[in-house]
Amino acid sequence: MRWIRLLFRIFGWLLTPFLAWAASFFGAVGGALIAIRMEDPVEGLAVTALCGALTGFAGLIGWLSYLRRSPEVREVLAVTEDGTPDTTEVLIPEPAPDAASDPR
Repeated sequence: MRWIRLLFRIFGWLLTPFLAWAASFFGAVGGALIAIRMEDPVEGLAVTALCGALTGFAGLIGWLSYLRRSPEVREVLAVTEDGTPDTTEVLIPEPAPDAASDPR
């Protein structure tokens, strides 16, 4: 059961960079669709990069503001308000079984 919790924690930790990557990717696709109509290819690349950077930044800011407002989501994903991993519970060792209560 501990491994499943750790797997979900790792998923929560990687969700913030994945959302920023996805937003920048779709922004770059939108920028490329705009750049198709441009004459100069260098300007088209600049528009694509600018759109990708702006949407990635906006997506990241939106996600982090959502994390700040929702403590439930932070707890489930095991992240802090700034999207970094919350490792406090992972570092706590599991309690060892008590030898006195073992009826062998």
